[in-house]
Amino acid sequence: MTTRILTGITTTGTPHLGNYAGAIRPAIVASRDPGADSFYFLADYHALIKCDDPLRIQQSRLEIAATWLACGLDTARVTFYRQSDIPEITELAWLLTCVAAKGLLNRAHAYKAAVA
Repeated sequence: MTTRILTGITTTGTPHLGNYAGAIRPAIVASRDPGADSFYFLADYHALIKCDDPLRIQQSRLEIAATWLACGLDTARVTFYRQSDIPEITELAWLLTCVAAKGLLNRAHAYKAAVA
């Protein structure tokens, strides 16, 4: 059975040790599993709700991409992409917002944390 891995880092700042220890290193280790189908992304759309400086987002996007690669992310084995390069992501988000009721969202941990 193939294990699917999906993770990304929001492009709002300079990568730091917490990013490395908490997300980058474990994700790179997991991506080396021959049974893993891994997807890693730069969450530049997510950054728009946290940062209103386009130049900062652009700089962070470059820094985070360089960090992933410098830490050993093998782009021949994984899919590595910018969130904003996939138009279907925003299309799916639009469709889901049309059908997801507020009560359903209130039960989602990520939503509750975002609106708190």
